[in-house]
Amino acid sequence: MSLLARLQKTGLLQKRLYSLALRRAGQFNGQDPLHAQRQIFRELLETAAATQFGRDNSFDRLKNIPFDDAYRDYKSRVPIRSYQEFMTDYFYCNQPVSSLGLSAPDLDNITWPDTITMFCETSGTTAPSKFIPFSTQMFDANRRAALDMMACYLAANPKSQLLTGKILYMSGSTRLTTVKRGVWSGDMSALTLRFRPWYLAPFVEPNAEISALPWEEKLQAMAELLLSDTNIRVISGVPPWIILLLKRCGEIGGKPLADLLPNLELIIHGGTSIAPYRKEFESLFDGAMPNLLELLPSSEAFMAFQQSGDVQMRLTPYYGVFFEFVRFEDLDEQGKPTPCADAIPLEQVEIGQRYAIILSTCSGLWRYHIGDTIRFTSTSPHFIEFTGRDRFLDKLEEKVTQGEVEQAISTLNRIDGWNVREFMVGADIPARRHLWVLAAQDAANVDEARDVLDETLCRLNADYATFRKQGRISSPHVMLIPEDGIYKWSHLERGKLGGQSKIPHIDPTSDSSMIKSLINNSFK
Repeated sequence: MSLLARLQKTGLLQKRLYSLALRRAGQFNGQDPLHAQRQIFRELLETAAATQFGRDNSFDRLKNIPFDDAYRDYKSRVPIRSYQEFMTDYFYCNQPVSSLGLSAPDLDNITWPDTITMFCETSGTTAPSKFIPFSTQMFDANRRAALDMMACYLAANPKSQLLTGKILYMSGSTRLTTVKRGVWSGDMSALTLRFRPWYLAPFVEPNAEISALPWEEKLQAMAELLLSDTNIRVISGVPPWIILLLKRCGEIGGKPLADLLPNLELIIHGGTSIAPYRKEFESLFDGAMPNLLELLPSSEAFMAFQQSGDVQMRLTPYYGVFFEFVRFEDLDEQGKPTPCADAIPLEQVEIGQRYAIILSTCSGLWRYHIGDTIRFTSTSPHFIEFTGRDRFLDKLEEKVTQGEVEQAISTLNRIDGWNVREFMVGADIPARRHLWVLAAQDAANVDEARDVLDETLCRLNADYATFRKQGRISSPHVMLIPEDGIYKWSHLERGKLGGQSKIPHIDPTSDSSMIKSLINNSFK
């Protein structure tokens, strides 16, 4: 009998685990986020004081003075840095700039003590690969965050059967690169799977053989696994890829998902807003939706998760990260903080204000501009909504945000006959208009989409509304492509498909080359 089967028969063990979950959830909800942030700030300075970065910025002195004084001095000494700036200044400081993105740096006591043995490898849309340091402390912090999230879920759902089942983790590439002996780089999900605690192995699917398959084969294998293994009670992944998996299950099984997957209890999603996809999720399950939990992870840090019963995520400032926030209005045309932008700590944030996130982490990133933006809807607790990347539609000076773009698509998808599977929007600069490419059914009414998208953005964004009224921006142009068109384009032109990879909803290129590539290649 397998370990999982033995554990499932041990009701006493399940009761014990549930009791531990209740205790852990209570401890999590009893924390003071502002006190935690001050404590983490102090611990980060103390830990890194003897590193090259700590010596350069006098951390040894800062760690022994009151928080307000230390933080003020910290801001004056340490500039906010982008990835390229941080890596050039420290991680690749002895290498030519042209080497950035070619291989992971060799880090030993540079910005964090000892040798960094893991790097999260991500590839941007307009830059070479990024190698984000992933220390053992950050690995442990992420594990604590995952345990806290599940403990809170179990505490709120006493009849949950999660403790008797498994999770299907829709990972990205599972390939790891050996940088040198004992040092690896790869997708964050690959690192997480490779170095997870041994005792979790029986509870996580798919196995290594399926995980290593090419995307289409892996999708098919995961769908077959999900249909055959009734112990799988959780799916975790990015919304559009979860939808593809569920649709494949329906195609194979030939029945409603509620009948095919009666034991599926929870879907954990993150990486991109679920708003444009919610209608399709609901239609797939026809009113019998599993529970949904949103989280805000990244290669740099774990930042937030949703608790059962909450409408939004809560910022989680407890996991080895000191947060700062820059007002969205203080970002320049490239989405970066201006030289005069002022960052504030968590205790000074305002409800309703949109902020860019700045991180100092237990992996040795200091005042790092991550590129995500959020808005606080409450400060007790710290409820947030993810408002997208700090890139925005600004080629025509309108500064339409990713959150507004996704809300416009969500509005369109609520209209009968519309089900936009995926989309991208960019600027047609010569025509001074927005260009929307929608992966949707061919019979859809393009004029209706144009009007709905235009009216929604006018309602959400005052600048856009003014520019439209003044004629500075023309009516948007909408193009329909096959439902799988964007996925095929992403696979063929970007080499990205499935798992944790995300489709950019706003073309981030300066010359609109990405959306042009999509239009030119999506019909092939």
